[in-house]
Amino acid sequence: MNFSRQLPLGLGLLSCIALPAYASDPASQWGTGDWGGLRTELREQGVDVIVGYVGEAASNVHGGYNHDRTARYTAQWALGTHLDLQKLLGWDDAEFQLLVTERNGNNLSNERISDPRAPQLSSVQEVWGRGQTWRLTQMWYRQKFFDRAWDLKIGRLGVNEDFASFPCDFQSLSFCSAPIGNVAGDVWYSGPVSQWGARVRYNLNDQWALQVGVYEQNPSNLTTGNGFKLSGSGTEGALIPVEVIWMPKLGREGLPGEYRLGYYHSSAKADDLDEDINGAPRALSGLPPKTRNSKHGAWLIGQQQLTSHAGDATRGLSVFASLTVHDKATSGIESFQNIGVIYKGPFNARPKDDIGLGIARLKVNDDVTRSQRLINDSSGIDDYDNPRYVPVQHSEYNIELNYGVHVTDWLTVRPNVQYVRNPGGVYEVDNAWVAGVKIQASF
Repeated sequence: MNFSRQLPLGLGLLSCIALPAYASDPASQWGTGDWGGLRTELREQGVDVIVGYVGEAASNVHGGYNHDRTARYTAQWALGTHLDLQKLLGWDDAEFQLLVTERNGNNLSNERISDPRAPQLSSVQEVWGRGQTWRLTQMWYRQKFFDRAWDLKIGRLGVNEDFASFPCDFQSLSFCSAPIGNVAGDVWYSGPVSQWGARVRYNLNDQWALQVGVYEQNPSNLTTGNGFKLSGSGTEGALIPVEVIWMPKLGREGLPGEYRLGYYHSSAKADDLDEDINGAPRALSGLPPKTRNSKHGAWLIGQQQLTSHAGDATRGLSVFASLTVHDKATSGIESFQNIGVIYKGPFNARPKDDIGLGIARLKVNDDVTRSQRLINDSSGIDDYDNPRYVPVQHSEYNIELNYGVHVTDWLTVRPNVQYVRNPGGVYEVDNAWVAGVKIQASF
């Protein structure tokens, strides 16, 4: 692999597609500087330019399905703008955002870590996926009403922008973006994929909020050639998420926390994983599956800062955890859990660095496991190395330890070590050790 070609010194917009944090010195927050003061002037007028890059390298140090050691690199560019319409047009509490993304590169999970017959349930490079192509990722209008109590967002959206939202500082997909989108991706389209949708949020007070969304359920949006498709052709239903958000402040220092409890319902028809049209096991009959009228699931996510560092609330220990569950009739992954800790500013000499550790489990639906066993029993094949053998999947575990080096206000380099137990949920595949590095920066 030629890293000189595929590892450009990049700039990053995290794959959860968040706006970059502003620094005190305008020129220090962008890799290209302030353009002679033009960028700051544009922002003061209401125009914020977004140019970003995320790059992730990974190498299989030990184990996995294929022991041939190699390295793979994948990346995402993000180009767009955020408009403050109150500054530009005098529209109170109104804004607009346009974002185009491009993904490229290769994924180590598919090529070394997991059996091609049973791909890894997560990924050691979260920015890979959904087609290595250009996409219209955001094109939305947002308006707040009644002293900002009501908040409306409408246009081309990724569901993860507002629902089950989760930071994306880890390189493993198990700890990045909306957990629901990582395990129910057939109905929940997170960025870089977008679809027509709307979200309404009601802020009860500073700590509590309720929100509901309606999103186009259109599988054609996943197709590589449809990255800029705007028509509704191919729509099969709607995805409706509902969420309650609690944002407490802990102790006298007001350490921030955020807790999300949500539920989603997809009105699109879905195939039953176990039964055929006659109610018999699909694995044995070979007949078309029974059709279900909907699909659903729920999530609980919590993030809380627990301590400050020497009185500095920007530093300290935080914890996170999430749980998602999905209906067993149609979902290949029955449940997902993760838990972890992050310490920001661990060293006085490096107050903006951070250390992160996370552990995750993805549980394959028992119906899937049973069907795989039935197929092997009916064929009389019990040799895992036989190409006709169907790997039997159970649970996959992912662990990541990383250290984020805050090189500048526009560049963070995050070396990491990952451990994948039972890649693809298959016991016969060797557990894998992966060494990686993630680049996050902003032009």
